Amino acid sequence: MDFEFTPDQELLRRSVREFAESELRPHIREWDEAQQFPRELLSKLAELGLMGIQFPEEFGGAAMSAVDYCICIEELARVDPSVSLTVAAHNGLGAAHIAMFGTDEQKRKYLAPLARGEKLAAWGLTEASSGSDAAAMRTTAVREGDCWVINGTKQFITHGKTGDLIVVTAVTNKSKGSRGISAFVVEKGAAGFRAGKKEDKLGMRASETSEVIFENCRVPRSQMVGQEDQGFINALQVLDAGRIGIAALAVGLAQGAYEAARRYAFERKQFGQPIGTFQSIRAKLVDNATRIQAARLLTYRAASMKHAGRRTTREAAMAKLYSSEIAVRASEDGVQIHGGYGFVKDYPAEKYFRDVKLTTIGEGTSEIQRLVIARQLMGR
Repeated sequence: MDFEFTPDQELLRRSVREFAESELRPHIREWDEAQQFPRELLSKLAELGLMGIQFPEEFGGAAMSAVDYCICIEELARVDPSVSLTVAAHNGLGAAHIAMFGTDEQKRKYLAPLARGEKLAAWGLTEASSGSDAAAMRTTAVREGDCWVINGTKQFITHGKTGDLIVVTAVTNKSKGSRGISAFVVEKGAAGFRAGKKEDKLGMRASETSEVIFENCRVPRSQMVGQEDQGFINALQVLDAGRIGIAALAVGLAQGAYEAARRYAFERKQFGQPIGTFQSIRAKLVDNATRIQAARLLTYRAASMKHAGRRTTREAAMAKLYSSEIAVRASEDGVQIHGGYGFVKDYPAEKYFRDVKLTTIGEGTSEIQRLVIARQLMGR
């Protein structure tokens, strides 16, 4: 087994890290307080291939591997988890659904401008009454002639206000339950489609989240993504891959929190010496460094399996579960090591601590990850 990155991957890591340090770090607090993703960043991200990381070159993508994708997401999250989440949601959900199940015509029309950073993608699965139980959705799509008419409301949608298009799931055959759900691509500005309430969030505040509302929104039949009644099954496949991205985000966030804590531990002096020389502080740093490395190995193993075309349901869930939960611990320890300074916005520990909790919730809660893993282990 080879646990080393290739020279090209090391170069990619350095390039994304330099970009994050120069383009993101100076603005972290500004964007967090404004609660708005800076649209001007899209073109800069696209120049590095970060808006179409794994998509084919023929559709404007950078054609990178699943491992390369994790490198990009991790390095962005190490500096600003909010921007990393925006990139991950764009690449791994909305645009990914089109890349995985769209027709060539849909890919040319929608995926290409997404990959070039000209447009931003959203993905609509969650509703107020159907979160973990996504199959209980109430949004419907009824066929009328050559169109589908969509009605319903989606909740907690990343880029719900600012996205240029959304891939939305809706019930097309209620009698078939989860096997009667289809997916559609809807463009911003379509009649009957609008953004609702923007959420005032605890963390990841520069990655905008809102509800989206469909009121007799008519879309041509050509805008169905994938086969009719296969939308929920396809959504689960999108989530399998997306969880690897969230695991990488959690690893990067944990790494950033750990580095900030380690740096502070050797700057802050008490009783005549840096607090990093005290055994209790060293133990926290050592334990977090070890857990982060274990999470990284789990995550990149899942990514490597995905790149090889292997099924990753169990491995993606394990990586997402472990990485997100150790990231919470790393961020909490980071605040503790900073003491009172960890509770104020002048130091980065406070923001990592706010941002991290979403990693245990988004794209399947920790409880759902354990359910997925249990089913895989027990052969169900």
